[in-house]
Amino acid sequence: MLRTKYTIDKIKFSVDQSTFEKATELLEMGKVVGYKDNVYSVSATVLGGNKYKVVVDKNLFDAGTCDCYLGKNNTLCKHMVAVALKAALGENKIPEEIKNNVSEPKSSGKIEKLNKEELIILKQEITNTLKFIKGYNGPSRIWFAYQNSLSEGCRRLTTIVNKLPVCPESAEILVDLLLRLDRKLMTGGVDDSDGTVGDFMYGVIDILLDFTKLDPSCKKSFEKLRGRETCFGWEDKLLSVL
Repeated sequence: MLRTKYTIDKIKFSVDQSTFEKATELLEMGKVVGYKDNVYSVSATVLGGNKYKVVVDKNLFDAGTCDCYLGKNNTLCKHMVAVALKAALGENKIPEEIKNNVSEPKSSGKIEKLNKEELIILKQEITNTLKFIKGYNGPSRIWFAYQNSLSEGCRRLTTIVNKLPVCPESAEILVDLLLRLDRKLMTGGVDDSDGTVGDFMYGVIDILLDFTKLDPSCKKSFEKLRGRETCFGWEDKLLSVL
């Protein structure tokens, strides 16, 4: 049998928080029954208000069918996500750290230092994740898939920035991240018409402002923003505290 090409992380960061949480609850409560591993797909019955028959592709977790109201309208539902999770997990249980799907950037509030090794790892993680936030020049029929990629990238970045401790090194990382995203918006061809990237950036700015309250030395990282022109003037909020 073919293995699924998607992982639990891929599912977690690709769907909204509410759908993911409902899907994990269905799986943990034993609502996914009659699971079958087919050649190119997996299938099961998901118990809810009714018994819903679900089929999910092994290549794309959001490709399949469900006879619930959303599924009949070609919308990814919690039943499909629950079956996809079952396929990705196999016989394993859902790890505790996976259950909490981070929805928005938030300061950790922890005052700690980062060593050189940690800084290298964090910077590489951010660089790898920024690949999801790419320019768009495709046909209109794949625009929604493109927007999903932006959302996935921002969710993955949110998980990274929310773990950062309060210190000047973290502030430097966040300012550099904002500048990289700004370049993608201004000259990188990123189509942020639904505001996904912009909302994430404002969340990062709020984290930085919180950092300065807990450790005023974090303000030093804002100096590099002087004299810069950004896509929507986001730097003004940070420069105002200098």
